[in-house]
Amino acid sequence: MIYDTTNPLQRSQLIDKVKYYIGKGKEVELKVKHPKRTLSQNAYLHLILAWYAIEYGETADFVKQDIFKKQINRQIFETEYVNEKTGECRQDWRSTASLSTAEMTLAIERFRNYASIYAGIYLPQPEDELMIKELEREVSKHKNQEFV
Repeated sequence: MIYDTTNPLQRSQLIDKVKYYIGKGKEVELKVKHPKRTLSQNAYLHLILAWYAIEYGETADFVKQDIFKKQINRQIFETEYVNEKTGECRQDWRSTASLSTAEMTLAIERFRNYASIYAGIYLPQPEDELMIKELEREVSKHKNQEFV
């Protein structure tokens, strides 16, 4: 069950449940639920990645992995993991699916700024509905090409 710790009743229920399991000597796993980004935020990200790819002459996958994640938002996406058998520490990259709404907003804003300053590519704000519609039309024209 998921408990909202800002709700006094649910907080009390969680505390009671934890005390119960402690009293029984049970093994317990606690997992924090982070807010996920919105579906519209995800669609917006993929639209601007596709548009940037078309304008820049690269694939959307390259833009997402190398430019969006590794160059611009390394602090958000770069992680490490330890190989349990060898003990070797390896670099890994988070999925955008694991980001909170706030992290995704920051990553997108950095990408928009980068595109404008370093590539001269304007990426519209999410609220700019006219421009978003135009980008959707343009990106759909390129769907069968390698860019998108």
